[in-house]
Amino acid sequence: MQIQEILHILACPICHGDLTLLNQDLPEGLLCSKCKLVYPIRNKIPVLLKEEAIAQTDWDQGKRKV
Repeated sequence: MQIQEILHILACPICHGDLTLLNQDLPEGLLCSKCKLVYPIRNKIPVLLKEEAIAQTDWDQGKRKV
């Protein structure tokens, strides 16, 4: 199953807002535009944990947690 297929049922774990897929061709993260946080996608699995969220500004600068 592709992330695009389940995106409509996923929500930000903090504000419960909609998430937007970053990079449609090779999904890397899910952005919450309300919280300005990116949730990484690792091994094709979205990591929707508050502790793993990355500030959008850090994400845009290439700062990623491993």
